[in-house]
Amino acid sequence: MPSFRRRFRSLLLSAAFASAAAVAQAQTPLRIVVPFAPGGAQDVIGRWFGTKLTARLGVPVIIDNRAGAGGVLAADAVAKAPPDGQTLLLATGGAISIAPHLNPKLPYDPKRDFIAVAMVADTPMTIAVRADSPYKGLADVLREAKAKPGALAYASTGHATVSHLTGALLAQTAGVNLLHVPYKGAAPAMSDLLGGQVPLIVTSAASVDAMVESGKVRVLATFSKAHLPNLMTTPTVSEASGLSGLDVPVWVGFLAPARTPVDRVEKLAAEIIAICQMPDTQERFRGLGAAPACAGRAALEKTITEDTERWGQVVRQGGIKLE
Repeated sequence: MPSFRRRFRSLLLSAAFASAAAVAQAQTPLRIVVPFAPGGAQDVIGRWFGTKLTARLGVPVIIDNRAGAGGVLAADAVAKAPPDGQTLLLATGGAISIAPHLNPKLPYDPKRDFIAVAMVADTPMTIAVRADSPYKGLADVLREAKAKPGALAYASTGHATVSHLTGALLAQTAGVNLLHVPYKGAAPAMSDLLGGQVPLIVTSAASVDAMVESGKVRVLATFSKAHLPNLMTTPTVSEASGLSGLDVPVWVGFLAPARTPVDRVEKLAAEIIAICQMPDTQERFRGLGAAPACAGRAALEKTITEDTERWGQVVRQGGIKLE
């Protein structure tokens, strides 16, 4: 009988500890690490999901902005976080599919140190000109670039960014030599485009939308598979050039530290995809110049693999290195 009572007490204690652990986990804040300063499109996306996840999961969500080093600081913080399902990285290609080709001393391994959760958006790149530019289409740009190798310049949002590499991909695929002019962000690059200091810009639809709406800028083509909602009459780069391999998803997704329990990852993925599919989320994305891409782990893994291969080839062919 005493043995039975001891076993019974042991079961009660185990149940109590399990219940306490469950409550503690439920009350532990979920942290979303965003590799950008507050205010940008990706930060807005992170905060949107944070608010929605708070309501759906019943736990507070903390947005942790860790800008700098092209997203490497944020990615490293998540790679080293406990794999308990309470930390997510709002990931983009910069730190995951571009950095490995440029930084041999990267403090994390994108393949080994993360597990994919869900993909939520695509913020496609565009090539644009001033409204009064003599270039009426992408064909005009490529024609002049062939006639004057290295003379035609395009602005990017920074050296070795996806903006820079997308311009390099276009030049490599078309067999032309474009002069790359890097800026520290989209705002100064756009300012010089409008001022006539540079004739072309390669930047995201999110960065160019407001200038298009104001009539100051024209988008010649989009690096996307389909026409963008806010640029329905604008051709894709493939349509405008007749070249293939220029569909460049500038993906936004969520990653978790490797060894995060799969059941926790699947739970978070289901909630994130459900939020992504909400009409108000899709409307918010369109306002940011982002296309919803509500997909799970497998789709994000495939996108990252293809992205990594694409930028590796561009970096090698262009001899691009960190400055």
